[in-house]
Amino acid sequence: MTLSLRQLGYFAALSDTLHFGKAAEACCVTQSTLSAGIRELEARLGAKLAERTRRSVVLTPLGREIASRAKALLRDAHEIEALAATQRQPLSGPLHLGVIPTIAPYLLPGALPALRAAHPALELVLAEDKTAQVLQGLREGRLDVVLMALPWPIEGLSSETLFDDPFVLACRPDHRLAGREMVSPADFAEEPLLLLADGHCLRDHALAACALDGHRVMRGYEGASLLTLAQMAAGGLGLTLLPHMAVDAGLARLSGLATVPLAPGTPPRQIALVWRKTSGRDAEFAALGKFFTHA
Repeated sequence: MTLSLRQLGYFAALSDTLHFGKAAEACCVTQSTLSAGIRELEARLGAKLAERTRRSVVLTPLGREIASRAKALLRDAHEIEALAATQRQPLSGPLHLGVIPTIAPYLLPGALPALRAAHPALELVLAEDKTAQVLQGLREGRLDVVLMALPWPIEGLSSETLFDDPFVLACRPDHRLAGREMVSPADFAEEPLLLLADGHCLRDHALAACALDGHRVMRGYEGASLLTLAQMAAGGLGLTLLPHMAVDAGLARLSGLATVPLAPGTPPRQIALVWRKTSGRDAEFAALGKFFTHA
């Protein structure tokens, strides 16, 4: 019995989408090609993997187990190809990079031109999403490496910290704290504080960095992006904490906000690259990290 990676790829896509049309689109094949490949896989295994109706696809218990194992095999096959490619020419060919929204618009514009100039054969594919989602993509093999902020649980993965990204307080220019050289969390303990919505790691980092247990975090006014936070702060709804890289990129200036550094000793978030230990690409990703460190 010989199973093909192509058949397993078709079935893995079906398990993700539970839709033959969407799975075929993800695999860049026709729906009839994908259906035939999955039928051949079932015939080779001598077992039914999916229950089909006009409206839905449901994986059998065996199908769910095989889908999980197929994804692991496909990930390993991709890593074999990538590892061989790096021996020929590091940072060349396709590279799927996951990045979180509180980093992507502020760090990538300065880093990617230099990366492209130095490695023109690199085919960078970007995926921007929240931390939990990009890490899931990394573990499942859909992403090769992730640019994210620590601390965050990354057990079983390799990482390299690139630099610290401290927080600054952002407020309207006419606010009582706007003229300070620096502030401590106690200075704005009674002020309404605007933070990102749950699910964004920056929210957790801001809460941890400033020990904000007693602060008036504004519920119902959580932002979906740093730009939204800055605009709400500019509108007088409260104060907010911005990462230094966003301030450097002009976010506060664009929103007409004053910024004040936090007192020494306030923990920053740490910008890091994270990848699978099994990838064997430590040296390559260390070289990649230098472009983001010096952006």
